[in-house]
Amino acid sequence: MPYITVESGVLSDTQKEELMKRLTEISSEIMKIPQEFFVTTIKELPDKNFGIGGKTIDKVKAEYIQTHNKHI
Repeated sequence: MPYITVESGVLSDTQKEELMKRLTEISSEIMKIPQEFFVTTIKELPDKNFGIGGKTIDKVKAEYIQTHNKHI
């Protein structure tokens, strides 16, 4: 039984459902295994619990928004 796991920041319920659906569809197609055999889990991590370049993700996002005048 294939097992797909994703670690990410916090996602909405809609994002989780879409992610699970599409990962299962494409994995099933590539591996030639029926979709009903796939198990998918999502492990959500708050932005303060992981980082890039020595900075927490929440700080990286804030700097990006300020520099690029965008919303993530």
